[in-house]
Amino acid sequence: MEKQHSFTREELLMSGRGELYGPKNAQLPLPPMLMMDRITHMSEEGGKYGKGEIIAELDITPDLWFFDCHFQGDPVMPGCLGLDAMWQLVGFYLCWLGGPGKGRALGCGEVKFTGQVLPTAKKVTYKIDLKRVILRKLVMGIADATMEVDGKQIYEATDLRVGLFTSTQDF
Repeated sequence: MEKQHSFTREELLMSGRGELYGPKNAQLPLPPMLMMDRITHMSEEGGKYGKGEIIAELDITPDLWFFDCHFQGDPVMPGCLGLDAMWQLVGFYLCWLGGPGKGRALGCGEVKFTGQVLPTAKKVTYKIDLKRVILRKLVMGIADATMEVDGKQIYEATDLRVGLFTSTQDF
């Protein structure tokens, strides 16, 4: 059976409810913390390092929850939400590969913000390039990622690290 390479919003919501890969495995967060509307491409090949890539999108509308509170009179998407989306995607990728356990962000190398997402924007695009994938007793992905708003790159993160854990009791 061929692996699915794109996911609709409803399928991403199924992941958040534990219905896609099971409740004991990595799940995407549910809204409002789900920071993507669709995954348009996921592959074990390709990307900058030839180890896999993910492309996902978030539709921007002025009524998104964070614009009302960040900041009053100066609405902008918090940078941490874009970074979290990148971690979310690496964890989802590991589960898509069959890795067991719940996803946890483990850190990153460097993050650069060179722009902002305003309520007037239309679309955010995340591009994830896997650098290393470990699928043994340790399940971990390391990736570089970028985030674009309306085609302009505004975030860059290196060495995003996400692990899957079959027990998070001692985490």
